[in-house]
Amino acid sequence: MPNPTLSPSSTSATTILSSTGSTFVVNNGAGNTAHYPLGLYADTDSDLYDVNFIQGASDQVAYTFKKLGGDVLDVELTVGNVYSAYEEAVLEYSYQINIHQAKNVLSDLLGMSTGTFDHDGQMIGGDAKGSAVNLSYPRFEFNYAKRIGDGFAKEAGIGGNLTVYSASFLLNGNQQDYDLQTIISDSANGTDPATGKVPLYADVFKNNNRNKKLAVRQVFFKTPAAVWRFYGYYGGLNVVGNLNHYGQYADDTTFELIPAWHNKLQAMAYEDHMWTRMSHYSYELHNNRLRLFPTPNGDFPSYMWVHFTVETDAWEQDSDRRYGAKGINNMNTLPFENIPYQNINAIGKHWIRRYALAITMGMLAQIRGKFGSIPIPGDSVTLNSGDLATLSSAEMTNLKEELKKILDEMTYRALAEKDAAMISATSQVLEDIPLLIYQG
Repeated sequence: MPNPTLSPSSTSATTILSSTGSTFVVNNGAGNTAHYPLGLYADTDSDLYDVNFIQGASDQVAYTFKKLGGDVLDVELTVGNVYSAYEEAVLEYSYQINIHQAKNVLSDLLGMSTGTFDHDGQMIGGDAKGSAVNLSYPRFEFNYAKRIGDGFAKEAGIGGNLTVYSASFLLNGNQQDYDLQTIISDSANGTDPATGKVPLYADVFKNNNRNKKLAVRQVFFKTPAAVWRFYGYYGGLNVVGNLNHYGQYADDTTFELIPAWHNKLQAMAYEDHMWTRMSHYSYELHNNRLRLFPTPNGDFPSYMWVHFTVETDAWEQDSDRRYGAKGINNMNTLPFENIPYQNINAIGKHWIRRYALAITMGMLAQIRGKFGSIPIPGDSVTLNSGDLATLSSAEMTNLKEELKKILDEMTYRALAEKDAAMISATSQVLEDIPLLIYQG
């Protein structure tokens, strides 16, 4: 039987990379934008749309055609494959830069405003929308260190991030023990005994939170003393004294001015004196149960005051103020979007070209690997899919390591260290410059 005569309509492969791309855009799901899987930079409906990105992707086709030898041997890729690789390379570059900037600024942005993001990583809401944080140079706040300091300050009673409330309770004659937890939670549902007003801590114990644990910080009462002074009628300020011997004089007999720190220590000692010697009462406090010594007789004082805090969950925000409990807490909540194409300079765009080429090499390796070899009359042609796959993987790894290394050398800390080294070297040079000798 004779061999059939074949009359193919074409003798060349239909899936062959052309030597140039196109900047033609149709935004209806067809045309050029259909070749971009995500369409972040090519879709005119996207906030990141940039005609320069489309031009860059078009130029990448010619770059890939030449680098893969398309003018010598057919390259089994479509223009859309190159466009897709170029988009992926831009997004990879944006990812690496954002990671680098996150290392720089996370500690200074902790607790600040975050945002909500769509499936592409673009902000669609939140206080940080439109702020372009990843393109901004931050004001240094040392927020992580300050938040740790707030925790210590709270325990030391000199501030912190917990609200300190004040409450009063009525003393009863011959009653020595008082349950402050019950007294304060009861007053939260009524009025403060001393002021007659609804206390500021009323909201803390609402919604069946009567037994919410409170931490008593201070118990005191207001003494009836008419005059509180340091020793002498000058009140302890700018008092002259003799530091060779302990003591001071307020009768203008000497003129030795004592230092300011001495007055500071006196003020601290005098305040402790008022709390101890003039209080007339001492107390013990166990599990918010107060025992007074001596037992009040009902004549004086009428009220005692309590300063207390209410422990809340570490991530619970106060109802009357914001201190960052619902803000940025790690890299994931940083309000970082994809970097706009227009903000990528020549350094970044060349890295993108090289990375996109490595991606297309991997695509070509997968396509050629599906066949392994192609039979021809009397022989077969073995394709180089294995070499292309190895080269593609190695090139992408090298490019990412190269970029990471450069960025690590440019962290704010590294820049500060370089500035310090330059200042030190400059100072060393100046030390060797001879000083001129003045001649009259």
